[in-house]
Amino acid sequence: MRRLRALVALMTFALPATGCGIRASDVVEVGDPATVDVAPGSRQGTLLYFISSSSPGTLLPVVRQTDVPMQGVSSGTGDLKSPAGKPLVQLFGGPTRAEMNAGLTTELPQTHGGLSVTMTRSGVLVRLDIPVAGLSGLAQQQLICTAVHSGVPDPGAAVTLSGTDGSVGPTHCTV
Repeated sequence: MRRLRALVALMTFALPATGCGIRASDVVEVGDPATVDVAPGSRQGTLLYFISSSSPGTLLPVVRQTDVPMQGVSSGTGDLKSPAGKPLVQLFGGPTRAEMNAGLTTELPQTHGGLSVTMTRSGVLVRLDIPVAGLSGLAQQQLICTAVHSGVPDPGAAVTLSGTDGSVGPTHCTV
């Protein structure tokens, strides 16, 4: 009986050590990893940044066509000559019904008064006719990330928000 137990114990360790018949091999190269375009070119649309309700404190990019009608914002406001002007006006309009149904929200007010976007030597200057220092950090990041991913030549550029109560920045998009 003792020999049987010893044999069972030995087989318990020996079977896993023998494997399942698959021999070891070297790494086999099959090509480059897959890539995905997450920031489309301006011909396909622009990126607006909204807040995810499923991951509080997280901004998510949304591809939006720049010729989509802006809800809640008059089309006569904003510096629409700047590449980032029209997307920022759309950002203040908030998420569309479909985007809201997908769980996206905003912490920006529905109105912004006047808006202009200027490229400077130090980066991007976004001027608004509202207080900017009182905006939440997420609302500020919504503006900053949308501004630098909306046709600005350098997506890593620093952004300064200037409002009726002073300035915020220069700072970078953290997404």
